[in-house]
Amino acid sequence: MIPAVVIANKRDRRPLSSDEIKFMIDGYSCGRIPDYQMSALAMAIYLNGMSDREISDLTDSMIASGSKLVKVGDKPRVDKHSTGGLGDKTSLILAPLLACCDLHVPMISGRGLGITGGTLDKLEAIEGFRTNLTESEIHRQLDSLGCVITGATESLVPADKKLYGLRDVTATVPSIPLITASIMSKKIAESLDALVLDVKFGSGAFLATEELAEELAASLMRVGKDAGVLTTALITDMTQPLGGMVGNACEVNESIAILQGGGPSDVRELTIELAARLLLSTKREAQLDDARSRLGKLLDSGSAMDRFERMVHAQSGSIRAVRPIGQSRPFLAKYAGYIQAIDGQLLGQAVIAMGGGRMVTGQAIDFSVGLKMHCKIGHCLTEEQPILDIQCDDENKSQIAMQLVERAITISDEPQKRPSLWRNFVTK
Repeated sequence: MIPAVVIANKRDRRPLSSDEIKFMIDGYSCGRIPDYQMSALAMAIYLNGMSDREISDLTDSMIASGSKLVKVGDKPRVDKHSTGGLGDKTSLILAPLLACCDLHVPMISGRGLGITGGTLDKLEAIEGFRTNLTESEIHRQLDSLGCVITGATESLVPADKKLYGLRDVTATVPSIPLITASIMSKKIAESLDALVLDVKFGSGAFLATEELAEELAASLMRVGKDAGVLTTALITDMTQPLGGMVGNACEVNESIAILQGGGPSDVRELTIELAARLLLSTKREAQLDDARSRLGKLLDSGSAMDRFERMVHAQSGSIRAVRPIGQSRPFLAKYAGYIQAIDGQLLGQAVIAMGGGRMVTGQAIDFSVGLKMHCKIGHCLTEEQPILDIQCDDENKSQIAMQLVERAITISDEPQKRPSLWRNFVTK
């Protein structure tokens, strides 16, 4: 086959055959097909979409590019995946929390895409924390602790590892076929029994509308069902950041606060809601209320915090070695009113402009920068009240971030209703 012909087929809205998809993924994985041709195909897929059959073939080809994790022990194996949202740090809390419930959580995570930070980037704000565990190390840690958060190994879905980074810098992140194949190839390769999906919409997510989030959730659940993985989903609102912190080191600190029984209520509520679905899927609890209560007690008692600390230590880090936060500069309300809207895209761009995200593949991350939110949508403001703090030691970068933040916050004279955090998604 000729790569340019396959690209042209998708460019011209013709469905790709199973062999064409396999040819492109195999070729890209082993280096026969260069980045520029895969970028062209990714853009064609972004613009023209894929059928259910094409998405399944793409997912299968990506799984086949490497190996699967071998099951260890007889405990149910579960995981959670979020499609990415500004300030979303639930993975750091959920993995040790579920491990306390006699479940195995082999969380294979990724780096930042677009405006949202990646779980691996956040964990690497802990000095020494290893995100490159081998499969044997993953198996040993699951057996001893019940949870691990790491990047994909060299042999686990290598096609996704290459394509994941490429999408980040070629404006092809918000594509339902590409997102579905990326997420489900990694999750199916973990040999899961159950999976819960956090599918986000709004200005702080990849998907702008609730309708798109439902479309993606249905696509993900369809692939999960076909693979024999019990898959449930929540549709969650990202019209504003989740929690109070947006950044890498500052989000780790906020996660630790929640694991210690404190922290923002929205992060705690969403983490418990996602984890509760997995307790039901694996029959660890029969009722949602019982599952929520059990999980809340594990956070309040310090049990989940102890498991998190042990996980960090096992991966060569220490919770006392979270990198320092940059100098804070407040952004003040110019006049009294109510916060009507928060543009998450602009806030995310502000963090990237300060060095907290990537503009090109492989760019180093400044873990110290971030935003500290004091107010959310619907908040009643007085004149010159701090809305958020910009955390950065570089004054020039802070000024750029300040300009973006100013454009991101809309203040109204009229009271505003606060958006709902989540809702259960049921396929039609």
